[in-house]
Order: sequence, then structure tokens, then C-alpha cells
Amino acid sequence: MIALSLCMIVKNEQDTLGRCLESVAGVFDDIVVADTGSTDDTISVARQFGARVIDFGWIDDFAAARNFCFRHAAHDHVMWLDADDVLAAQDREKLLALKGSLDAGIDAVSMLYHTEFDAAGNVTASNRRFRIVRRSKGFTWVGVVHEDLVTNENFTYHDSDIVVTHRKPAEESGRSRRNLLILEKLITEGRAVRPIDILNYARELEMHKEFDRAIPFYEQFLASAEGTVDVRVFALHKLATCYYMTGNLDGEWQCTLRSLELDVPRPEFSCRIGERFLARNQFRQAAFWYEMALREEHTIGAWSIDSHPVRTWLPHKQLGLCYYQLGDYQRSLHHNQQAARYLPDDADVATNIGVLEDLLRQTPTAPPR
Repeated sequence: MIALSLCMIVKNEQDTLGRCLESVAGVFDDIVVADTGSTDDTISVARQFGARVIDFGWIDDFAAARNFCFRHAAHDHVMWLDADDVLAAQDREKLLALKGSLDAGIDAVSMLYHTEFDAAGNVTASNRRFRIVRRSKGFTWVGVVHEDLVTNENFTYHDSDIVVTHRKPAEESGRSRRNLLILEKLITEGRAVRPIDILNYARELEMHKEFDRAIPFYEQFLASAEGTVDVRVFALHKLATCYYMTGNLDGEWQCTLRSLELDVPRPEFSCRIGERFLARNQFRQAAFWYEMALREEHTIGAWSIDSHPVRTWLPHKQLGLCYYQLGDYQRSLHHNQQAARYLPDDADVATNIGVLEDLLRQTPTAPPR
């Protein structure tokens, strides 16, 4: 069994920190919480769970804060969490089992990260992150915002099926401009800026609906030729969204074509092509591309951000419309029923199912292929 430290950085997290630490109670041999200036009861909450609290003067640099915290860990194996992360009971048990069985030669362990959810509780965005690393292998945090763990040494790793769930407080509304302002400061001060910082700045602008401002930064990142295929396809997808939101449908289409130069059609772009044909009432062609979105092989726990709707309920819902317009009521019913699995409270889907069942009682057709 390995000895395992937990490292966290916090500020004014009294409403979430206890929930996080309760969800991993009994797992860690050492808990280090770096406080960056809390004015509420965060420190008291941390100490209730046996954490060692250390102070870090905030300098607009998340990587610096995490590296400071890691240096105070008591053990070689270190895991990180944010205060608004939790582990479900089954994932806590998996983590305990991993701690007891992990080969000492494994230098890093990745876990799934579920970050966004819809009203029905479906995961809408996720990715895979390294969560446990050995400090002796030189792992260091880099990036003032959306920081990552990197090392210059060769290392071995294990991809686990443990899920860390990001749960913001229910009362939290809107999106903080903190990350946007930190990145803006980095860029305007002329400090060393990596291509990934440019991508993160574009993402922050887009998430704040500043689509016109985001476009040139997405293009700047893509012109750098940096990033894996997955990351570049992701950037093109977000850039396409910006073009769409600014009414530049040709720009959106060009992003779609550029994505096909990088890889086979990904679900997000298959859905974009389907939408293009659907807008022209070309239902047969639209159905082909929505079917393509469902057929695309998906690797669970992709390292880039995975948008779940484009390979689950969205193509099913649109296929329901396409096949209805094509007169194939059986297929339309099938896809509406599949959409209902993800959207049980969707009134439109429920109405569609009722209408289609009535139609099929009158004019039965062959079952879906």
C-alpha cells in the first residue's frame, strides 16, 4: 500500500470544502491545504478534517500555488482536488482499492473528471486528468490558469476509471471573470505566453460570450501548430461556435472542413454538418450525418474536453425529426425514445413519442434497422 498525500489550494471555500473532504474521508495519510487569503471559515473547516493549513500569498498564478502546496506534502505520492470536487461513494471505494494495490513503479494515475451537467443530471462535459503523481519524478504545475502537471522525465502511468465530480454550489450563479482577468494580465504585460495560454484565453472569452474577441485568439493558437489532434479539433469546434454566434456561417463551415483535415469526422462536426443540411430541409443528408455522430467510436475519458450531447441525446433528437419528415415513423419513434433516456422531462420528446405511437397504430412500418 502506498502512502498518499492530498494537496488543495483554497480561498473562501467554507461552503464546499467540508463536502469535498467528507467524500474522501479515511483515504489520505496526509492532507495539506494551501489557503490563499480566506476571510470566512475555510481554515476552520480544513482543520476539522485534520488538514495542515499553510498560507500562500496570492500572486495570480494557480500553478505557483499548487507547486507551493505540493512541496509541503509528506509523501511521494500526491493527489490533488479542488474544494468543489467530490468523489461518489463508489469512486471513494475505488480510490481506496487503488491505494492498496498500486504498483510502486507507477508514476502517475489519471482519473475521469466530470465538469458540467444538464438539468436532467446528464454529464455534458468531461475529460481525463492526472490526479496522483510521484513528486520524485519531477512533476510540476505550469500555467497561471487551467494549469497542468508536466515533467521532463520519462514516466509510467495508469488510466483508472475513478471519477472526480465537479460540483459548484447550487447558489453560485454566473461565471467569475477571475481567470479571464489573470490571462489578460499575462498577455498584456508581455510575459512569456505559451500557445496553450492563448487557447485558454480564447476559451475564457468565449465562455463569457465575447465571441468576436475570442476568434483571433483561437486562430492564433491554431496557427501555432501546437497541441495534439484532439486539442486542435477541440479548438476548431469552439472557434466554429464563435463564428456561428457572430452570424458567420461560412467561418463555421470552414472550421468544419479544417477539422476533416485533422481526423475522421468527430461527433461535434458530424452534428454541425447535419444541422447545415437540416436547415435546408435536406433530411436524408442530415440523417446520414447525425447517424455518423452516433457511430463514431468514442474513447471513454478523452484527454481533451469531451462534449457528451453531440454523441448522445442531440443526434437522437434530430434523427427523430429527420425520419419523421422522411415518413419513417418507426425510426423516428426509436430515436425519440433514445433521446428520452437522456431527457426524461423533455416535453417535446414526450409529445413526439405520443404522436408517433398514434401514427404507427394506424400505419405500422418495418422496425428500425
